[in-house]
Amino acid sequence: MDRLGYRGKILWVDLATGAVRVDEPRPEFYRTYLGGPGVALYYLLKNPGTEDPLAPGNMLVFAPGLLTGTPAPCVPRYTVCARSPLTGALGKSEAGGYWGPELKRAGYDAVIVTGRAATPVYLWITRGGVEIRDAGRMWGLDTGETEELIRADTGEKRARILGIGPGGENLVRFAGMVSDLTHFNGRNGLGAVMGSKNLKAVAVYGSESVPVHDRHQIREIARWAGEHCREHPLSRALHEHGTPLGVETNNAGGCLPTNHWSRGVFDGAAEIGSERLTAELLVERGGCFACPVRCKRVVEVKDPALRVEKRYGGPEYETLVALGSNCGITDLKLISKANELCNRYTIDTISTGMAISFAMACYERGLITKEDTGGLELRFGNEEVVLSLIEQIAYRQGFGKVLADGPRAAAARIGRGAEKLLVEVKGQDVPMHDPRVKTGLGLQFALSPNGADHWFAQHDPFFNTPGSLGLAAVAPLGILEPVHALDLGPRKVRLVLYTSFLNAMYDCLGVCVFGAVARSLIPVNHLVRLVEAATGWETSLWELLKAGERANTMARLFNLRHGLGPEDDRLPEVFFEPLAGGPLDGQNAIDRAAFARAVRLYYAMAGWHAETGVPTQGKLLELGLDEFVGG
Repeated sequence: MDRLGYRGKILWVDLATGAVRVDEPRPEFYRTYLGGPGVALYYLLKNPGTEDPLAPGNMLVFAPGLLTGTPAPCVPRYTVCARSPLTGALGKSEAGGYWGPELKRAGYDAVIVTGRAATPVYLWITRGGVEIRDAGRMWGLDTGETEELIRADTGEKRARILGIGPGGENLVRFAGMVSDLTHFNGRNGLGAVMGSKNLKAVAVYGSESVPVHDRHQIREIARWAGEHCREHPLSRALHEHGTPLGVETNNAGGCLPTNHWSRGVFDGAAEIGSERLTAELLVERGGCFACPVRCKRVVEVKDPALRVEKRYGGPEYETLVALGSNCGITDLKLISKANELCNRYTIDTISTGMAISFAMACYERGLITKEDTGGLELRFGNEEVVLSLIEQIAYRQGFGKVLADGPRAAAARIGRGAEKLLVEVKGQDVPMHDPRVKTGLGLQFALSPNGADHWFAQHDPFFNTPGSLGLAAVAPLGILEPVHALDLGPRKVRLVLYTSFLNAMYDCLGVCVFGAVARSLIPVNHLVRLVEAATGWETSLWELLKAGERANTMARLFNLRHGLGPEDDRLPEVFFEPLAGGPLDGQNAIDRAAFARAVRLYYAMAGWHAETGVPTQGKLLELGLDEFVGG
């Protein structure tokens, strides 16, 4: 049977022995799991795993989406999965850019890496196969220096390189990995898993296009997306302002994380928001493979005292808040430099910012002093300490050693009640969105298998107004009436459940949430047409959503295997307290009992035991996960 849309090959590399093999799953495998986390979780569940996520036995899987690499618009993404060294739970991180499409162009649907190399190496993957190459002279270098050496070593300027910097090498538990210096797999510490394997980078060059069933149909949809992305208000705003627009809008709404979540408004929001970034620092709008939206910010600072190179991209909303308002910082150039350093060293900007703001909160409450911090005065707004702490975290030096193992470990080392200041779920710091103004987001934080994640499902405000673009977008899912942003009843739980299937489907296909509804312009039924055009299958939204549900259920099984349960599906205490400052001062505390009921109702709607969260045998059999019953 012709392989269309997918390549039919899974590449295995054992770094301990140097052994390489290629598996060729049956076509039914791809129709069941699609790609991305569906494929990755299948192999993770088949692997017995390891007690230590930084041990050689932790399997590391790189898996593009089913449509990734085809000419389909807004479908550039790939997933990296392993057991997370930060949470001990599922580690799952997506990125866009060009690396995932390049892997598909090289002929592979996934790369599975096991074992640990005796000395530093990188993988060189082409249509001709894979080589394990020496990376000794690259170890210790940042990502920009590493990329230059790999291009020189391979002689291929067009290679796409996914790698780690010192943060990953030094096993910072929130280290990520970056491709083309700007596209970041940031969350869950999977860069530390690469570092634990002595794997510096995976470089890929593909020399042929991905075969598809109906290229004309795909190009027609791509043409439609290109023509309409500047007309659609959401995709147009993403192009013009990018995600940094959220700084101004959330501050105006009284829900901008400030001074380690102690306030919802920041007096310096205008200094770090999209308007100033666009006017003073923006040099171009970056994008990903086959995407007309081009939402990424590329900035440059030529000031010799704080030079920022444009090859490292620019800060997104999460970074501007985590390293800006949440630390009380108003210097936009400094935040841009901090973003560059995180990309150079491959440490997640959300967790890095939260580590610094947590330390500042501890300092201001007297839980730590200059004697503990090596002389650093960790007060909110102290711009002099930010870049120094980023360096210390990446290299595990000074007070950075305390922060580099993640929030729970840092609180345990500090003691004195520091754990009361944590804002994390399953050990992962929460993203910069406040669930007190959108309760479905709180359910996402609690229920996401990989720790607090703001794209486990869709966001509440898209669906709370009659006739809204978001409500129209999810009508094919059977969601027909508005659901208030603060609701925690059955209709909200159903919305989160259905859109969690939708978002998992997006990940399995390689679809970017900034390209598709409800966050952007491409309708769900266009995605069905794209799958049919790529593969030649006669499919349906039902079949694709079931693949998303299957992936979510497999993620639940993975976490149960590693000891997580209902007690881990929770929210930080701060969200059960009212907001402070601004228009919502003293309001919007989440009701604890209502939230607990909503979590249990989600379990029941998902086909999981309402008290234990364990998927029922009937649900596993209904999803075709027979081989995982009882395991």
